[in-house]
Amino acid sequence: MATATLSGYEIHVDEEGFMTDPAEWSEELAGFLAHQIGIDELTEDHWKVIRFLREDHATEGTTATLRRVSTLGGIPVKQLYALFPKKPAKKMAYIAGLPKPKGCV
Repeated sequence: MATATLSGYEIHVDEEGFMTDPAEWSEELAGFLAHQIGIDELTEDHWKVIRFLREDHATEGTTATLRRVSTLGGIPVKQLYALFPKKPAKKMAYIAGLPKPKGCV
């Protein structure tokens, strides 16, 4: 397992750069992760998605898919694409410090 240092944080990542230990994540780190993929500011709508993903991962043990976030999180898919343009499932998981969702290419 590889490690990366981001703004002073040492984190464990997989070969694609997704965090492998959700316990290493923090809200401050989320801002740095978002900035790395072109999201300059995390709004309350972004945080609603991130918090849902982290809570769902804690109970389910896997990263939620886009459909699950929309259905159970109550956030329309169209809004997810607006908040996390191009590949929202990957971007949401990356910022939330979670593994890439199953089914993502």
